[in-house]
Amino acid sequence: MSEQAQAPVFAIQRVYLKDLSLEIPNAPRIFLDTQQPSVEIQMDVGSEQLAEGVYESTVTVTVTTKVGDKTAFLVEAKQGGIFEMRNIPADQMDLLLNVICPNIVYPYLRSNVADVVQRTGFPPIHLAEINFEALYQQRLAQQRAEQQGSGIILPGTAH
Repeated sequence: MSEQAQAPVFAIQRVYLKDLSLEIPNAPRIFLDTQQPSVEIQMDVGSEQLAEGVYESTVTVTVTTKVGDKTAFLVEAKQGGIFEMRNIPADQMDLLLNVICPNIVYPYLRSNVADVVQRTGFPPIHLAEINFEALYQQRLAQQRAEQQGSGIILPGTAH
């Protein structure tokens, strides 16, 4: 065959803090409360094609800390990364966008959340390491189960 295969390209163009929000709705009285706070963490991963061969990958986290029924603080942060990805087989793109790119972006998000919480005067919150591969496999399994239950064919899945 005379087809010339081009080498795959995967390059980080930029990692940036896309959004950061901090609320301490019950300050200053909340600082006088001595109860142990509860912490709830929600996380999401997203991606978007920006141009031919250029993609944005984002990891979003919401940290809600409560003392009793009062919100001590709420942090919402979204860390983004722009990646060049060319000549990559289609069946590998989903893995790159949902596992590899979030693995690169997430440490920056962890650092930014730890920094902003430390500045509140509350004890620091250190987000745990995340296994994005396991989350990705879990999401695929859930989509398959929903697909089989509803009879809907999802884009990118076998018919």
